[in-house]
Amino acid sequence: MPADVMLHGTLYLIPTPLGEGDLGWILPAEVRQRISRLERFIVEHPKTARHFLKQVNPLRAVQTLKLEVLDEHTPAGEIEALLAPLLAGENVGLLSEAGCPAIADPGGALVRLAHRKKIRVVPFVGPSSILLALMASGLNGQRFRFHGYLPVALDIRNKEIARLEQTSITADETQIFIETPYRNQKLLEALVQQCHTKTDLCVACNLTRADEYVSTKSIGEWRTGNWPDLQKKPTVFLLHGQKQSKKF
Repeated sequence: MPADVMLHGTLYLIPTPLGEGDLGWILPAEVRQRISRLERFIVEHPKTARHFLKQVNPLRAVQTLKLEVLDEHTPAGEIEALLAPLLAGENVGLLSEAGCPAIADPGGALVRLAHRKKIRVVPFVGPSSILLALMASGLNGQRFRFHGYLPVALDIRNKEIARLEQTSITADETQIFIETPYRNQKLLEALVQQCHTKTDLCVACNLTRADEYVSTKSIGEWRTGNWPDLQKKPTVFLLHGQKQSKKF
């Protein structure tokens, strides 16, 4: 390891649960032990972060921990200041609100800056809703692309759905995206209405929770009904188009 890196602390990337449940199912014991040794964290929401950290180490008073906030509203000019403890030699944990830090998460900018400052970055093992959904979907796991959120405006969103479907067909590539939980049902309706009947759609909802739901069906099958209730539930959508037969 380069000498300048050894003078700095380590930035640990800490996955957090996707819902309530036993941490033993999703975080290895060694990971929980290493988290419990840290005294400083960068988090999205202090309240939920403290709840998680209390589960990791119930014997420690969470009030003694030092928490700094990094969320979608943090100005870019303030991110560098969050690295000061690391540059001074202190180890720091970066927590996502749910799932893996820096994946569909504001922590990515901090991690990139840490590399530029020659700070060692260590990812811990833990749940990622995007990869869990892809694993469970049965769709192409060799070629896939994550798009984050689709546009909200109806016409623009429908055009984007058509573009993603065509890209999936052309590249034989699974398209993955998410939505704000209270708009999940509307997005499912749009996908079922806009896509070709042979296109495969996977809906993965409340992953790792007791009421987890994962189903992959063709759009034609989705049109027969029996839709899940996705309202206000974290959901990942995965789309894979099929080449359409030419008509003569």
